[in-house]
Amino acid sequence: MTPALIAIVVIVGWTLVAGRLSRLQISGAIVMVVAGLVIGLTTNNSIGNALDTDAAEPFVELILALLLFVDAIEVRGGYFAGERRTSLRLLLIAMPLSVALATLLGVALLPSMAVGVALLIACVVTPMDLTPASSLVRDRRFPTRVRHLLNIESGYNDGIIAPLFVFALTLAGDHKHASSPAEALEQAVPSALWAVLAGSVIGLLAARLTNFTIRRGLATEQSIRISLVLIPILAYGCSVQLGGNGFVAAFLCGIAYKAARADGPGDEQLRLADDVSALAALTMWFVFGCAAVLVFELGFVWQIVVLALAALTVLRIVPVYLALLRTDIGPRDRLLIGVLGPRGTASIVFGLLAFNELDGMVANETLYAMTVTVLASVVLHGFGVGLVAQRLNRREAAKDLEFD
Repeated sequence: MTPALIAIVVIVGWTLVAGRLSRLQISGAIVMVVAGLVIGLTTNNSIGNALDTDAAEPFVELILALLLFVDAIEVRGGYFAGERRTSLRLLLIAMPLSVALATLLGVALLPSMAVGVALLIACVVTPMDLTPASSLVRDRRFPTRVRHLLNIESGYNDGIIAPLFVFALTLAGDHKHASSPAEALEQAVPSALWAVLAGSVIGLLAARLTNFTIRRGLATEQSIRISLVLIPILAYGCSVQLGGNGFVAAFLCGIAYKAARADGPGDEQLRLADDVSALAALTMWFVFGCAAVLVFELGFVWQIVVLALAALTVLRIVPVYLALLRTDIGPRDRLLIGVLGPRGTASIVFGLLAFNELDGMVANETLYAMTVTVLASVVLHGFGVGLVAQRLNRREAAKDLEFD
């Protein structure tokens, strides 16, 4: 109970100075990680025991369900906001290539590691999330199109990678899981189909009912806001009851809901869901800080550290650069999109789910990889974005002087 109360105090304290901290390039995620680390160091293994329980898993999945739903419906201007071709290259070429390369590197660095475990770790460390560098979206020192594409990618990549994560989790486990890729696929396909059915039907039905009630004047702005918090939880619950994957259903529910809404949910209607998802994300960052202490018990595993750093750099930059060749994105902007790929809530949730679901060294290795990747991202992207922006600004100023 004490860690929970401390987390609440820290969040309240952060809310009072969030504007000032933002100007100092200190996000809420960084504050919560530091607080979590302090608590983790003073509570021994109690946090780890709490995470590794059956009760923790649905709680973590519910948080991801809400985050995925909000991500799916927040992209403005259609599904890809006028960047369909470029966005699809990032999501369907660059991201799968990053996962494949991370899997191969994991097997190369740790030959004893099963391919299923390497694939699972790749799914954990690959999806990008703008939370550690939230100011990036509003930082006008970066090109508008770069920020726009990163925002679209951040909204969709975790939902797209989720089915592969489920497959890898099924394949990577012990006797409770599949013994071969074919068996893992046999388990994953029905789960994915139920998720598609539950998410699509609930999203479409909820949107149609919302359209009807708005036309008839039966709903209020407040009631619509409340519904947007509960709809993804409903999709999650129904999918799980049917044997499907809850967070995949929530993501598809968001896509279906957005497609069927007559005018699309406005900023005012999304406000409550945004705030609740932001609070949930802060909670996950605190839990991450607490859990990060657990990896210190494993010592320095250089192979996993190399894999984590590679995932943040070369395994992100090279696939993005290659995927955007022969587009109207210039070399500098291709490099920027590759460099500006922070890791955040999706990696944390995937890592915690794997830690909860698996046993022994496999669970510890996955948690270790997630922790090193996200901590390194907090440092590199949380503090480094401002430096990159300053360097970019100086180059632009120098070009202007040469032109003059």
